[in-house]
Amino acid sequence: MVGQRWRSQAEKRKKARYILNDVRQIKPQDFYAPIVGEFEQLVLLALVRLGNGAYGAAIRREIRDQTGRDAAIGTVYMALGRLEEKKMIASYVGNPTQQRGGRRRRHYLIDTEGEKALGRAYRAILAMAAGHETQIAAL
Repeated sequence: MVGQRWRSQAEKRKKARYILNDVRQIKPQDFYAPIVGEFEQLVLLALVRLGNGAYGAAIRREIRDQTGRDAAIGTVYMALGRLEEKKMIASYVGNPTQQRGGRRRRHYLIDTEGEKALGRAYRAILAMAAGHETQIAAL
């Protein structure tokens, strides 16, 4: 019984060392950067590509054109809502236009936190793919 407890405590210390090692390997610029999911990354990248003031339908079209992934417009707006709640993007309502029958359009801007999250995700992908570019390109 005592031997089992000792092994258990030793295993806990060993696991704790691995966790600390992982924390030390995080780059200082990424330590406080938020983590985003795959689709949120695509939305942020679409905002970067389209520039400030992009709107939901244009973001959806950009994702479809660049990735071939046809997401429902509701999925795009849900991701935009999550990103806005996380303070990674900001939005504003534009002026009404004749083309839209006098309706206003919501435009989105990437914020500093979104840029940090996108940078962290990009660096993580590059680090994981380092040395395997030819294998990945062949997939």
